[in-house]
This record gives sequence, C-alpha cells and structure tokens, in this order.
Amino acid sequence: MPPHAILYQFMTVHHVPVTISDHIALAVVKVMRVPADLFFARRYGHRAVVLETFAAVPGMVGGALQHLKSLRTMHNDRGKIKTLLDEAENERMHLMTFVEIARPTWLERLIVLIVQGLMVNFYFLLYLITPKTCHRIVGYLEEEAIISYTEYLAEIDSGSIRNVPAPQIAIDYWRLPADASLHKLIIAIRADEVRHRDSNHMFADRIT
Repeated sequence: MPPHAILYQFMTVHHVPVTISDHIALAVVKVMRVPADLFFARRYGHRAVVLETFAAVPGMVGGALQHLKSLRTMHNDRGKIKTLLDEAENERMHLMTFVEIARPTWLERLIVLIVQGLMVNFYFLLYLITPKTCHRIVGYLEEEAIISYTEYLAEIDSGSIRNVPAPQIAIDYWRLPADASLHKLIIAIRADEVRHRDSNHMFADRIT
C-alpha cells in the first residue's frame, strides 16, 4: 500500500460505536457539528477559534477531576492526569494560534464566552456521572476535527484559502521552520488531534 494511502487510513480511523454510551457520544457530537457547519461554513480559521475554545475544556476538567480522585483514593493515576492537562494546554495553543490567523469578530468572542460556560458545566457534571461517555465524546470530537482540518488543507491546496505564513507563536510552539506556512501548521495541528483522538478513545475503552 502506498505511504499516502496508509497515512489517509490512519487519519480517518473511526471508532465504531458498540455500547449505548458510544452511540450517545457519537450522537452528541453529530448534533454539535450542525450549528458549526451552518454558522461557519468554509471559514475554517474562524471555526477553529470557537471550536478550539470548546476543545480545550475537556482535558482541563477531566484532569482536575482525575487529580481529585487520585487524592481521595490515594492511587497512582498512571499518567492520565498529565495526559489530560497536556491535551488542554495543546488545544489552548491551537486557539492562540488561530486568533493570530483569523482575528475573531465580537460575535465570535461572545459565542466563545457562551460555549465555554455551557461546556465547562456540562462536561463537569457528565464526567462525574460517566467519564467513559465523556472520553468517547472527545474521541469523536477529535475525529470531526481531523475531518475539518483535512478539508482546510484541501482548500489551501486548491488556492481557495491563501497559504499565509504561520504566526510566530506557532513556529515557536511546534518548532516549525522559520518560513513555515499555514499548510505546514495545519498538518502539525491535525497530528495533535490524531493523538487526542486515540488517547481519549483509549481512556474510554479502559473504563468498564
């Protein structure tokens, strides 16, 4: 199989829902994608600003709750807390990068405030009840993010979106070449989302 075909298969890995929890998680994500598609359409940079704000919440909330659980039970978390907090920081850097690229409007900033307030409370309460479903939701969210970033790359390749220079904050964070373009940046961000997808599906699989 050609290397590009192997890469495509790796990027498009989909966790087939098995349990009721899986089906609920997938349905939640599919419903959430509808307003994003309607509001942002092909404005991928602006979509990323709002969605990365959303995506940065689960790792922080899950990491904090796992931290408290580890304190209560006095059990080693086996690196889960650090993985989740690193995920939250990584998603925050995605946001900081796209703020430089897309320059969000006042309406998008308002949406960010509303989304963050809803997401923190929703995810906190749901994680207390069923962390398995929460990690599955994030896994499916990352699958959708990978699709969106792949479409973003296609728009850049076609010339529909200018392949502008990557902002300095991104060059420093991902250690990209000094002349790195938006195309290289999106590839790096998409690779992050692949890791988040796999780690959250793994966490969900391990919870019985």
